[in-house]
Amino acid sequence: MRRSLLIFMFLVASVTPVTGQESTAAKADYLSAVASFFSLPSNEVSILSEWEIPADEIPVVLFVARRSGVSPEALVALRQAGRSWSELTARYGVGSSALHVPVPDDAHVGALERVYDGYRSTPVARWGNIRLSHDEVVDMVNVRLISQSLGLPAARVIGETETGTSHVDLYARLRG
Repeated sequence: MRRSLLIFMFLVASVTPVTGQESTAAKADYLSAVASFFSLPSNEVSILSEWEIPADEIPVVLFVARRSGVSPEALVALRQAGRSWSELTARYGVGSSALHVPVPDDAHVGALERVYDGYRSTPVARWGNIRLSHDEVVDMVNVRLISQSLGLPAARVIGETETGTSHVDLYARLRG
């Protein structure tokens, strides 16, 4: 019975479409863009991808590490211990002003509307007081990465962002 179940599960997995999941090639291209963006050798970024952290959090690890002086290894360990990026950016002084990516005032910002409403309604000197959620931190770093890596306006990248789509898939679609 157990063997039959395993065979059935294998067959289902082999015919189930891989929608919403990152392909190996898309992930490799994305990680290459991350390495280039942070001026790192590809093998260093590949090592981070082996640490059981989502690929779209790798640029956040590197961004926060650069801005705070904390090692990427320490940040990954804290994430694996359950700390959110919201907690970690606050703890290590990487505020909303460092995460800000400029877009025109009339740009459609979708899931980041709360963030951009905060930027628009708060004087620049107080942007550091804007608290971002875990997902908003990941989104903001990835918008910067994808926009600058592909030479696209940040507003376009934000406009192409869909709920439930990984940044790896977004990068592949916009690069396409």
